[in-house]
Amino acid sequence: MPDLLTAPPLPAADLETSLSPAAAALAAAALLTACGGGGGGSDAGPGAGPTGSAPPPPAAPPPAPPTDAEAARFLAQAGFAASTADIATIKANGYAVWLDAQFALPVSAGHFDWMVERGYAVEANRNSFTGLDNTLWRKLISAPDTLRQRVVLALSEIFVVSIAGLPVQWRGLMGAAYMDLLEQHAFGNYRQLLEAVTLSPAMGVYLNMRGNQKADTRTGRVPDENYARECMQLFSIGLVLLNADGSPKPGADGKPQESYTQAQITELAQILTGWDYDGSSATDPAYVRKPMVNVASRFTAGAKKVLGVDVPSTADAPAALKIVLDTLAAHPNVGPFIGRQLIQRLVASHPSPAYVSRVAAVWADNGAGVRGDLRAVVRAVLLDAEARRPAASPSTGRLREPVQRLIQWGRSFGATSPTGVWNIGDTSNPATRLGQSPLRSPSVFNFFRPGYVPPNSTLGTNGITAPEFQLCNESTVAGYLNFMQTVIGSGVGEVKGDYTAELALAADVPALVANLALRLAGDAISVETQSKIVAAVATIAATNDAGKRNRVNAAVLMLMACPEYQVQK
Repeated sequence: MPDLLTAPPLPAADLETSLSPAAAALAAAALLTACGGGGGGSDAGPGAGPTGSAPPPPAAPPPAPPTDAEAARFLAQAGFAASTADIATIKANGYAVWLDAQFALPVSAGHFDWMVERGYAVEANRNSFTGLDNTLWRKLISAPDTLRQRVVLALSEIFVVSIAGLPVQWRGLMGAAYMDLLEQHAFGNYRQLLEAVTLSPAMGVYLNMRGNQKADTRTGRVPDENYARECMQLFSIGLVLLNADGSPKPGADGKPQESYTQAQITELAQILTGWDYDGSSATDPAYVRKPMVNVASRFTAGAKKVLGVDVPSTADAPAALKIVLDTLAAHPNVGPFIGRQLIQRLVASHPSPAYVSRVAAVWADNGAGVRGDLRAVVRAVLLDAEARRPAASPSTGRLREPVQRLIQWGRSFGATSPTGVWNIGDTSNPATRLGQSPLRSPSVFNFFRPGYVPPNSTLGTNGITAPEFQLCNESTVAGYLNFMQTVIGSGVGEVKGDYTAELALAADVPALVANLALRLAGDAISVETQSKIVAAVATIAATNDAGKRNRVNAAVLMLMACPEYQVQK
């Protein structure tokens, strides 16, 4: 995926603050392209069986253990960063053992509880998000369950709730409770996840299911259709019927068939009526973490259908909701539709139909007859042959999300918050920060659409989906590098990295760059690019501690600027 999009040059003044002229020039130049058995005879031989058949062929040799680069590449997909210790563990034990260890880790201290314990649940914060960004960065950068954090970030970009759409009391705690919910279900079953999301107060507020009431002919009120529509379009079956490989299933006229109709949205909206908070939002912030309950007098009575499945007149709201969720979770679209998005978020923006089909097969049956086992699906995504041994092609890999790059920096260099406050803050500003921040999507459609194809590019010409490029423009390209220059050199808020290991290599620039390139990008950064970075970094004198630190800063920045790093292979 290199050399796909271009962007205007970064203002040179922003680079010259801490880099030598050669290093600054190389970093700016790099960023210009960032957006862009043998035959047998008749003699059976002495080992033949009584009928003269040939002996069975020898067993295939065990697969070779992963190389350093392969282990680092896997860790960037399954988490955010590759530590020397994790690389060694994977080389010794293999990918599956590392995954098993991650799956076995308990959910670490929750966002809601952390905010309460840190004193954020006070009257002054009733109508603010104070403390929410802090706890989100805390776990993304420092929690030991890195696989869970990576999957939760992916789920938060599929089952989108944006805190900008939560105009309620205790909104920061509501966002925290929603992320806790995603953590609790990240390795569970999709059907249970869909129910938890549906009844979440955060989702209830964001997509208007909370307070949705039956029709009133006197006032002209009709049930709100927002959640009914987005639950089908975004959280379960998608817009068109799919084959198991994710391709549209054509109708008799050769065109894709719609998954549902407007009439079915309207009918589903009637079923999803009567739900509201369990508790008072005015007196107790704990309401944000309790599933919504149904007020029977607001529920639409009578017989109904969901996608052609009967909801009998005897069904109350909880029973009707069960039929809805069972029907959606059993739909054959869900595996390829959600499975493909998980592949996109973890491994590749444009997975092959065969890759999607294999993941969808595991979605349909985890090997024990269970459908929607997210642990098995995540394992299938990460251990698939296309994930571990990708063929070189223009559609291989994905552009690293800006948020992912910052998290990788934090985890790669042991970033800590001395007082535990993790005050990185909102990184949404595209000109001065990342143009992206957790739980701050501009809409329910996430920061980027899964089907986005960059226009006026090689990707666009070839019809290759590359969602993250929807965030890539002149402002975000320059903003990212300027922000990361400051972060690498000085930290952000009170969060600072630890470069002890890198400083020990500062006198040996080739070794420093090679070590960083391996940990940040596996084997994706070419020898030629590394040589250019080495030449630039070597121009910085390292006769004292400040010079050594400048070398480390420059090497990290230039590697994180180059397109071979930003496009995660």
